[in-house]
Amino acid sequence: MAHINVPDGVPGIRSLVMYRPDTGKHLYDLAHVLLREPSPLTPAERELIAAYVSSRNNCIFCMSSHAAAARELYRDDRHVVDCVIGNLDEAPVSDKMKALLNIAGKVQRNGKEVTTDDILKAQQYGAEDRDIHDTVLIAAAFSMFNRYVDGLATLTPTDPKVYEEMGRRMTTIGYVLPQPAK
Repeated sequence: MAHINVPDGVPGIRSLVMYRPDTGKHLYDLAHVLLREPSPLTPAERELIAAYVSSRNNCIFCMSSHAAAARELYRDDRHVVDCVIGNLDEAPVSDKMKALLNIAGKVQRNGKEVTTDDILKAQQYGAEDRDIHDTVLIAAAFSMFNRYVDGLATLTPTDPKVYEEMGRRMTTIGYVLPQPAK
């Protein structure tokens, strides 16, 4: 049960943006820009960063929903998502992506843990400034989103099919403010 009075049966951040659409609009706009607007990182890679950071924060709702979106976007390579969440070192992603996810993991713990060596390693594998910037911003934003969702104890479904549907919705219609029930 959520710590505040949010719409019944609405899971995760959706219930919070329905509770405060004035702030929720900005959060959804930020998520849309970070995960769907043009970037050198693909939408699948950006959803993967969001899912990875959320898993490290043990935010089941955000990890499950963004992992589902990443699986949709990875299509035939959907197994990559679970591999990254399970064991980044052994995951079948590029060295560049491993370096960026390493940076994201450090941001998730404490942004000051990111070192010049971490940046140089990512650059060695082909990461440009925009790749690094977007990775850090996604990791920071999702750490905040995770704390928002879990700090207010929002509904976290346990049925994987619920997240599969969320993943499809997030990859087709994107991040749009839910409409209040009439």
